[in-house]
Amino acid sequence: MIDTVVLDVDGTLVDSNYHHTLAWARAFGRHHRFPPLWRIHRAIGMGGDKLVAEVAGQEAEDELGDALRDRWTAEFDQLIGEVRPFTGSRHLLELLKQRGLKVVLASSGQPKHVEAFLDLFDGKSLADAWTTAEDAAESKPAADLLLAALARVDGSTGVMVGDATWDAQSAQAAGLSSIALRTGGFGDDELREAGATTVLDGPQALADAVAQGLLEQF
Repeated sequence: MIDTVVLDVDGTLVDSNYHHTLAWARAFGRHHRFPPLWRIHRAIGMGGDKLVAEVAGQEAEDELGDALRDRWTAEFDQLIGEVRPFTGSRHLLELLKQRGLKVVLASSGQPKHVEAFLDLFDGKSLADAWTTAEDAAESKPAADLLLAALARVDGSTGVMVGDATWDAQSAQAAGLSSIALRTGGFGDDELREAGATTVLDGPQALADAVAQGLLEQF
């Protein structure tokens, strides 16, 4: 039986993926580069240190990487007030804690953004620990963040909950099973191909599945 549930935050517990997409598009536009929004969206969930090259190529990363990330921060800061938690996010955490599980909120976001997101559903009052970008040497889809999350609570066996293919790949790299939510805008088949064993609509659907014994399968 698992003893720890590691939950992604962006796109999984809070509805932020499209805000991130728009912020990145505006950042690229400030530097006269205009990758299509769908391509940016496909990269949301991987670390910002990898996203520029994924979206616009290594030349863009070499020439503008840090400037784009700084601009993205400025653009996202203007949008963060519009981010809302998904229905069921807090209920899901309450249910996991009632079952005696350790809960870690594994975000790779900037600390100030993570703090704002956790406040949306009072996550700090329920989570045993949480992470930010400062806790991983290498971002998703590398395993660093998830391993750091497990270490925070001395977890021995865990399952990862995320919304993107990058989350499922990161879980595989860390030796964890993963559950994917459709809240990130990725398709069922690609989430399963990336390693997710279960795909559900969102936090409320996962809470309902947990109540029916889903986690006993892991």
